[in-house]
Amino acid sequence: MLRLYHQPLCPFSRKIRLVLREKNLAAELVEIEPWRREASFLELNAAAEVPVLVDDDAVVVDSAAICDHLHETHPEPDLLGETQAQRDETRRLVAWFDVKFRREVTDLLWGEKLLRRLKRNGTPSSEALRAGAANIRGHLAYIGYLYEDRRWLAGDVMTLADLTAAAHISVLDYLGDVPWETSSAARDWYAKVKSRPAFRPLLMDRITSIKPPVHYDDLDF
Repeated sequence: MLRLYHQPLCPFSRKIRLVLREKNLAAELVEIEPWRREASFLELNAAAEVPVLVDDDAVVVDSAAICDHLHETHPEPDLLGETQAQRDETRRLVAWFDVKFRREVTDLLWGEKLLRRLKRNGTPSSEALRAGAANIRGHLAYIGYLYEDRRWLAGDVMTLADLTAAAHISVLDYLGDVPWETSSAARDWYAKVKSRPAFRPLLMDRITSIKPPVHYDDLDF
């Protein structure tokens, strides 16, 4: 059986949970606080980061590597796209959200407001919060731009690009940091993604003492 070491409000962990459910793969979910650097977890991943997937004797580290592993070992359904052009676009957008969006938004908002709190590592940087709040508006506009001419972000079918983007957006939405009023198209896209059955377990996640906005788990927004 597959076993996934994860942190519930980690966007990279959420991406893998979505991929597993979209592929109809059962997995034991092991919640862990990687910053505690427990010896048993360090044996799996010396970097002390989640997600980590254990598949029989294979230990796969990093969300990109895990996605590749699951694609190769369980190719159906294919989450990259139907054509080479769409597969290329899916990979581009996965990198966009896992690298650019993470650097410009996720790390500045989720990293400062939630991760610091979980680690008990000081107070958030007001400068970082201001930058993240400004940056997310441009990214929402870009999501809206893509979605206006497509059924999904990378084309006419749902792909890993949608799951990756939604995983990042979802943790920010939990914190109330997504200004949905700035892009109705981005809001419509996210509502469609979070209405998928694979997304529902994520919407049940809660952090003690931090309540999400009332719309967070509302499938109709």
